Amino acid sequence: MKIFFAGIIQGSHLGTDIHAQNYRETIKDIVRSRYPDIELFDPFEGHEMSVHYNDEQARQTFFKHLNEVYNSDLLIAYLPQASLGTSIEVWEAYNRGIPVISISPMTTNWIIRFLPRRNFETIERFKQFIDENDIRKLYSKEVQERV
Repeated sequence: MKIFFAGIIQGSHLGTDIHAQNYRETIKDIVRSRYPDIELFDPFEGHEMSVHYNDEQARQTFFKHLNEVYNSDLLIAYLPQASLGTSIEVWEAYNRGIPVISISPMTTNWIIRFLPRRNFETIERFKQFIDENDIRKLYSKEVQERV
């Protein structure tokens, strides 16, 4: 199973400011502790300075990451606040029938209300769900295609 891990990078920041990215390791550790064999694709890994990319490098990276979404079995999105990039990734996954799980307190936001199969308002609630359920059985694209 391959999981695409989407999450806020720039959000609404102007210029080259980015949000703290420490949530990435926290969430990846939660998933890896329960499912060490699952492939996790994190678009921030190896692209920590992407806000400084020239147009061509940024364009190539953007579309390469969308291809990673298309080749995933599940997308987990961390949205503590609005994020254009993460919303695009969620939409593209949803549009292709790839299950989406979100972690977001924005429960009235339409992206969160209508696209994920499940939303958790906190990382702690997400962890509890991961500890108690087998996401490979619940959310794998292959399982969904057989149903």
